[in-house]
Amino acid sequence: MSYYVIGDEDTVLGFSLVGIPGRVVDSAEQAREAFIAAVKAHSAMIVVLTEKVGEMIRREVQQQVFSMAFPLVVEIPDRNGPLPGKKPISQMITEAIGVQI
Repeated sequence: MSYYVIGDEDTVLGFSLVGIPGRVVDSAEQAREAFIAAVKAHSAMIVVLTEKVGEMIRREVQQQVFSMAFPLVVEIPDRNGPLPGKKPISQMITEAIGVQI
């Protein structure tokens, strides 16, 4: 399974340490360009975005998610934790698989 990550420098660096490529973005325009390129490349089956990046390009993310086509898009908190109103990742995993971690 191939992955690609788009987010802040710390998130992209962390994923790169385990061999997952990505792109650091600082603006909505950079995020949009990186996301569109990742989707069109068809090389990644899962594109991981930080929640902040997801919020910057919500329309593009929703179009991809609702298209039910690959790649799968997953939003994760950055090193500062979840955005207000978002569930912690541990709670999302518990709800998805029914096992508390």
